[in-house]
Amino acid sequence: MDKPVVAVLFGGRSSEHSISSATAAGVLEAIDRDRYRVIPVGVTRTGAFVLEADDPAKFRLDPQHMPEVVDNGTRVLWPEAAGDRRMRVRTAEGVLEDLGAVDVVLPILHGSHGEDGTIQGFFDTLELPYAGGGVLDSALCMDKHFMKVALQAAGVPVSPGITIRRPDWDGTAASVLAAMGDTPLPWFVKPSRAGSSVGVSKVHTVDELDDALRIAFAEDDKVLVERGVVGREVEVGVLEGRSGAPARASLPGEIVLTTREFYDFEGKYLGGDGVEVVCPAVLTDAETEAVQQMALRAFAAVDGRGLARVDFFLTEDGPVVNELNTMPGFTPISMFPKCWIASGMTYPALISELIETALARG
Repeated sequence: MDKPVVAVLFGGRSSEHSISSATAAGVLEAIDRDRYRVIPVGVTRTGAFVLEADDPAKFRLDPQHMPEVVDNGTRVLWPEAAGDRRMRVRTAEGVLEDLGAVDVVLPILHGSHGEDGTIQGFFDTLELPYAGGGVLDSALCMDKHFMKVALQAAGVPVSPGITIRRPDWDGTAASVLAAMGDTPLPWFVKPSRAGSSVGVSKVHTVDELDDALRIAFAEDDKVLVERGVVGREVEVGVLEGRSGAPARASLPGEIVLTTREFYDFEGKYLGGDGVEVVCPAVLTDAETEAVQQMALRAFAAVDGRGLARVDFFLTEDGPVVNELNTMPGFTPISMFPKCWIASGMTYPALISELIETALARG
């Protein structure tokens, strides 16, 4: 029997291009080659689909090397009509070559044009199975404002705050200060549609607000200003159930900040000091049950598919959801895989689970 063909899609047009490429390094290295045939498809920063080298080492992330999909002159051609699974590539020399039929796409893209429902809609139009979130949950969770609206409607507690749109921002902090009123500092200022803590600032005094808003508006036309919630930073992985089975939640992990202000880009990906990732988190059975059940409620509230990482503040009054990520960091050292490894699943098995769930969904 032929192996299912998996198109691993990575890179992309967003500011998280390098993180997606680093995720590809882990996936390409760990995916079960006895079980699947792999076609690595890179997306350049300008949106070209190129046939990439099947070389995990090329995309490993370290402080001296931010991996990137470079335009090599090839162009991957997706199926021409719904139901047609055939993929082709036009080489740099202009020769058209057949890559064969693809069974499923594994889109390990982060941020806009990948994690926001756009690529998912493209694959739905082609009737091409793909792993991970669908159009609705991807779009909802990419936009933190509407994610919070959906969660609040389902009775899931979220971080309190306001949303500021560019037309309502006069370039100063005055309108934001008026809207926040007597909300105690610190505040977090973040783009509504960005990830990996890109564009996020922690504001300790009102004098810092102008700069924080400028940084956030450089990433998006919509910005959230949220009250800093006091609590432990806990994260839970969720996987969609297969063939009608319910979704399931992993053991929680915890982000422990020692000297770092918050879990920023450097702390997440570049080995910055001042942060520890503890998995499984040291919680009581009741606390573990509370965050797992809240994670499943949040996943259901956004019509979750495939997978999600649900991030919490565990407060004295219980868990508060900070956000959901429908394609969370997926390198071997990222929290989502760590949570499932702590729950008894290997990294290669986790990749296979995403693929098999997509194949079962059809």
